[in-house]
Amino acid sequence: MMQSPWDIDKELGLLYYRTESPGTGGVLRDQPEDFEVIENADHTYTDGPYLICSLTRRNWDQHRAIKAIANGLGISHQRIGFAGTKDKRAVTTQSISIYKVKAEDIARLSIPDITLTALGTSQHQIKLGDLLGNIFAIRIRNVSDTSLYTSLEDFQKSIQEGIPNYVGYQRFGVSRPVTHLIGFEILKGDYQEAVRVMIGKPGSHMEDHEQEGRACYLDTEDAAQCLHLLPPRLSLERSVLHYLVSNPGDYLGAIQQLPRTLRSMYVSAVQSWIFNTTLSMRIQDGRSLFEPEVGDRLIWPDGRTDKTTQATVHAAKVQVKRNKCGLALLLPGGSYVPETGPDDKNIQTVLEEQGITSQMFEKVSSVLDTTFAGSFRPMLMKTELTHEIIEGDLLVRFSLPPGQYATTILRELMKTDPLNMV
Repeated sequence: MMQSPWDIDKELGLLYYRTESPGTGGVLRDQPEDFEVIENADHTYTDGPYLICSLTRRNWDQHRAIKAIANGLGISHQRIGFAGTKDKRAVTTQSISIYKVKAEDIARLSIPDITLTALGTSQHQIKLGDLLGNIFAIRIRNVSDTSLYTSLEDFQKSIQEGIPNYVGYQRFGVSRPVTHLIGFEILKGDYQEAVRVMIGKPGSHMEDHEQEGRACYLDTEDAAQCLHLLPPRLSLERSVLHYLVSNPGDYLGAIQQLPRTLRSMYVSAVQSWIFNTTLSMRIQDGRSLFEPEVGDRLIWPDGRTDKTTQATVHAAKVQVKRNKCGLALLLPGGSYVPETGPDDKNIQTVLEEQGITSQMFEKVSSVLDTTFAGSFRPMLMKTELTHEIIEGDLLVRFSLPPGQYATTILRELMKTDPLNMV
């Protein structure tokens, strides 16, 4: 294991690399076409009110794209369902469901850099998690040392064995990592501060109008004044401000104007930050990610979990070695009950330091109409990675199951400034 030198990694709990070899360096997303993502899903088509469509978008934030499609169709964005959130600066293809819309309505829709193709109808809406995984083809430009290409076989072997399954940058942001910070305030019931962070907290590489508008809200919290300053592309922030202009002081109502999936993402980002932090604590404590100890959690491919005891630890080591199951950490939620294992103690310590309780997750579940019961996440991620050289650039291909992040693989490979990865 090797420590990361980047401040943003420390802020997001991404303290370590599994591999100790020099990274390739380089830049991601020089062009959106450099980062291609294809969702792997298996939908069943029957007569029903949901139109299933293939959505391809280029350089569009997903939530803004969904709002643009809804506006173009003259419907609420809440009638559009999707299985997972894809990258913004990329070319992505995924399935979405749209309630009570016809194929001919889709055919008439024209939005730059968005292609919608009707596939069929279904009785069921597409929901978060309704996918098998994602397939990636990613081009890394401006590699700092092309001689490192010869050592990629060792890296590929490490990826097959497993690297820390950190939740990636896109869950939090890099130039403006605020998603989990907003989530902390929502959990604590401080909706005014949540809006203040969402609108006002500055980031790096902001355009003048964005910087001016965010600074205005941070200083004054004057929704009307700041609304005139924020650029039109910040449609989500502007929708919050529009609501506050008409409903001064109703900060919860303002947050509820956001898409339900985005509201839930703020709280799940808190769970993700806790996972990253406690995974790094385990590494810092010198405890293995590959071999279970007494008190560790195990997770099977079907999602079943178990706790390792003194009586079962030998059998658990055999099962893990045979890749039948793996080690897991808890993403705490409303049903979280502290246990006595070392990881559980670390989780409890982090929760106490942040002033977060399981009751807060229970309460926010009703407020945001989303359940945050808690779940288990594997400590390791593994994949088969292939590569080729194109005009001196490195093209890598791999696939990942739901909930795992391509940027986590690329972070380990490149070891570059995270700002070069957004």
